[in-house]
Amino acid sequence: MGSPEHATSGSALPSGTGLWDRVRPYVQIARIDHWFKNAFMLLGVLLAFFYRPDLFSAASGWKLLGAFLIACLVASSNYVLNELLDAPLDREHPTKKNRPAARGEVNPAAAILLWGALGAVGVSAAFTFNGPFGLSALALWVMGCIYNVPPIRSKEVAYIDVLSESVNNPIRLALGWFALVPDRLPPLSLVLAYWMVGAFFMATKRFAEYRSIGDQGRAARYRRSFSVYNEARLLASMVFYVTSCALFSGVFITRYKVELILCVPFAAGFFAKYMSLSLKDDSPVQNPEKLYRENGFFAYAIGITLLFIVLMFVEIPALYSWFGVEPSSFEPLWRIGS
Repeated sequence: MGSPEHATSGSALPSGTGLWDRVRPYVQIARIDHWFKNAFMLLGVLLAFFYRPDLFSAASGWKLLGAFLIACLVASSNYVLNELLDAPLDREHPTKKNRPAARGEVNPAAAILLWGALGAVGVSAAFTFNGPFGLSALALWVMGCIYNVPPIRSKEVAYIDVLSESVNNPIRLALGWFALVPDRLPPLSLVLAYWMVGAFFMATKRFAEYRSIGDQGRAARYRRSFSVYNEARLLASMVFYVTSCALFSGVFITRYKVELILCVPFAAGFFAKYMSLSLKDDSPVQNPEKLYRENGFFAYAIGITLLFIVLMFVEIPALYSWFGVEPSSFEPLWRIGS
């Protein structure tokens, strides 16, 4: 599994402790509050409905609910592994030191059992859907191992850490897509754009963490990649990732859905606001699961998402003549203008 330096020294709680007190640390390290990240499957689902409008039915809804729960099980397996192997390093972090494994509240053997059980159940259930969906769930689980387990432990390598974590974005897109359309691949341009937007989010999180710790030596003890990173390098990487996202998104928009160009200014504002949040003291982007507390930002994000969904299924013929682009062959749900 890994070297002793990455193992937690925690042990089982005393026998007199109540059942919930015994179980709670294991529920916490499964990070159920992070399950919202599997909402990134939504883009794959929207693409599937865009290509196959006939799939829009109650039966698909139940199938997608099952797919979401499977993704949550696999993700929780990865979170358990992360908490277990990061426990000694988390003690160097100003807030992560309070995680159950870092506080010594988790029995390593029980945590390994939980990691294996969640992964086995999730991946096995995924293959009951279809082969591509099962392979995507397996890829999500394998990337958790690559990210956390020595000797690879990609989270310790500058830049590779961001790219290997953010690849979970296109994997989640694939999960949403293959849950409904198992016999073809999603557009590569959007897959790459989704990877790069995830890399932007991850690099922004690193930037905020680095500023929060405030001491490069301590930051490097918490995560080895911080011995290479500094604020300037992280900012430069954020610009690279968001520019790459814009490039690949532009390819998709031009090739498949020019209407989405109306979303671009709002998306630019979203990225700008996200960067501004990273500059706050104790920035909320360090813990994306708590971003809902930023009411204005969260409402803006929901608004952009709804706009994107509407534009995916609307046709505005005038835009194609203005930009000199041939309309795609997919029939829209609604047409605006002639």
